[in-house]
Amino acid sequence: MKQAVRTLAYAISFVALLAAPATAQDIKAGDLVITKAWSRATPGGAKVAGGYLTIENKGAAADRLIGGSADVAGKFEVHEMAMNNGVMTMRHLEKGLVIEPGKTIRLAPGGYHLMLMDLKSPLKQGDKLPVTLEFEKAGEVKLAFDVQGVGAKGPATGEGHSGDHDMKHAPGHSGMKK
Repeated sequence: MKQAVRTLAYAISFVALLAAPATAQDIKAGDLVITKAWSRATPGGAKVAGGYLTIENKGAAADRLIGGSADVAGKFEVHEMAMNNGVMTMRHLEKGLVIEPGKTIRLAPGGYHLMLMDLKSPLKQGDKLPVTLEFEKAGEVKLAFDVQGVGAKGPATGEGHSGDHDMKHAPGHSGMKK
């Protein structure tokens, strides 16, 4: 009987491990909560990669994501993709990305994202990629991107976003058309 109970306990533990989401830990920095940090694996020789995450501002004042760094990249910038006159364009947000109080910003493929440029080595599926984000008020925040497969649409939890974004937070941006 004890053997059967022990075997059942092991089986339940194993299933619980399989069911646990494979996501990065929530990071708190001042009034900001950063979740779902991920990137895609890159083919050998690729010189750029994207970084994606969700930032919630639980405070009473706006903050601004102004940049960051990663040992694997020579350059790290905040970017936006948008449709302009039927053409998808990408631009560096030189003044950063404002996170208004009480709002949540999703950096995801097809919208706001982080660009890691001049890669020194490819990103491999299953890796944890350490990065440092720089915020105007919250300062430097260290976290790790969960590196997903080359064609991944979101973090391992399956809660990825298809590119629909609340674009009203970008200064001077009137919205994104699909």
